[in-house]
Amino acid sequence: MTAPNALMQRTQINDQDRWEVLGRVAESQAGYVTTKQAEQAGFHRNALRHHAREGGRLEQAGRGLYRLRFYPSSPFDHVAAAWMLAGSEIAIVSHESALELYDLSNVIPSKVHLTLPRRYRHRKAPVGLRFHFPREPLAKEEVRQVHGLPTTSVERTILNALETGTQPEQIEMAVRQGVDRAMSTARRLRAAATSRSATVRSTIDRLLSA
Repeated sequence: MTAPNALMQRTQINDQDRWEVLGRVAESQAGYVTTKQAEQAGFHRNALRHHAREGGRLEQAGRGLYRLRFYPSSPFDHVAAAWMLAGSEIAIVSHESALELYDLSNVIPSKVHLTLPRRYRHRKAPVGLRFHFPREPLAKEEVRQVHGLPTTSVERTILNALETGTQPEQIEMAVRQGVDRAMSTARRLRAAATSRSATVRSTIDRLLSA
């Protein structure tokens, strides 16, 4: 028969292991984990609800989504939560939300903008989110890691925001700041614009020539 102390010690070790596994998962996802990921780490749903109580190690951030309380907070927690809810394996932060992550312009998005593969175009965006479904998939070089989140490149971000109606003064500011901070170049912006409409191309050329 296993002694009570040995059983308790084994339980504590197993519990510690589970938290370590969950912590590693959360670290790669801005502090967030899904219910499914927590279950894979060995946590029962009832245990998650217990740890999400006041003072617990978790806080509920949405349906099926938790955040580790001890994980450092960020001004972009709302973006990270939206990214996780949309599907961290498929969603890319884009448009005005990407401008926010890059700190280009001073736009304050009314919704979190995310780009998803076109095969998900029938999916309805939850309240507070806006989905975009490009005809062509994003190229590898069009995605960066910004504040731990997959984000469209500076060039694609500016062009996307321009196409979807971001205020002209915000686009002008983003272009100027992007070049001044060496986050992009006039050549790269013009090259990225070649596949866009004539209006977009002429706007970028005018802003870069000013």
